[in-house]
Amino acid sequence: MVGVKNILIIEDDFFIRDLYQKQFTKEGYAVDTAEDAEIGLEKVRSGQANLILLDIMLPKMSGLDLLKILKAEAALQNIPVVMLTNLGQDNAIKQAFDLGAEGYLVKSAYTPTQVVQEVKGYIK
Repeated sequence: MVGVKNILIIEDDFFIRDLYQKQFTKEGYAVDTAEDAEIGLEKVRSGQANLILLDIMLPKMSGLDLLKILKAEAALQNIPVVMLTNLGQDNAIKQAFDLGAEGYLVKSAYTPTQVVQEVKGYIK
């Protein structure tokens, strides 16, 4: 579909992943998901993501390690990455922005509808 924006949600918690997938789909976005950073990286490399929502606490590889990889690859570095996590500590937030995250949302501070509204500003 022409004009549809694609979002990749990388989140290990099925309930949260499903919740945000449904919310973004309801708002007219095409949504793909991954349950860990390695699968997420494969999907980013082979897909058409306009934005990545990325959790920090993931199995196998952390979201921050994945962010570092994404921003180091020329073909992927311009895809906006918004961290969506429960880690609200200043050092985690600073590290995410230092690595190139465009946004940082603490899950418990936003409803799914508010997350969609926040993310709209980052989608290219």
